[in-house]
Amino acid sequence: MVTDNHALIARVIDDVLRAEGGYVNDPQDKGGETNYGITVAVARANGYQGAMRDLPVALARAIYTARYITAPKFDQVLAMHAGIGAELIDTGVNMGPRVAAEFLQRWLNGFNDTGARYPVLTVDGNLGKQSLGALAAFLAWRGQEGATVMLRALNGLQAARYLAISEANKSQRRFLFGWLRTRVAL
Repeated sequence: MVTDNHALIARVIDDVLRAEGGYVNDPQDKGGETNYGITVAVARANGYQGAMRDLPVALARAIYTARYITAPKFDQVLAMHAGIGAELIDTGVNMGPRVAAEFLQRWLNGFNDTGARYPVLTVDGNLGKQSLGALAAFLAWRGQEGATVMLRALNGLQAARYLAISEANKSQRRFLFGWLRTRVAL
């Protein structure tokens, strides 16, 4: 089921780079100093010691591929459904891959009819064989309409989390409109 997705991954990363933009060092942003959406902590964890303003875009792409696509197995989701995979990657970049995977697991459990379509998933933020199998079963059962509804569901949780972040920390409200504008697809 998994295919060679290199071109698709490159397009998804292009979209992430467009949404994230270039160098930012906004003291109100809880993510801290970033370039191409890569935080200084993530850059350092990946061996980059230079100024964040000078972070090479090729390194940002490599970090996105390794940390936000391959490690959480979102590349395997991309192979099943490009839209769902791209949504998980985008959410994972902005909220962490574990959160994105939990969103998918929660919705797969919720959409599991009477629980007979596929095994009930442990919501742990790790996409293993059972979670990937459940997604494949869901897509086989519900088809493109199911994929469309899944995308709406994933975006709904993402939007709700952004609102919760801004309610818990009012300084983050200045980012809320932009998060919804650039991160939550219609």
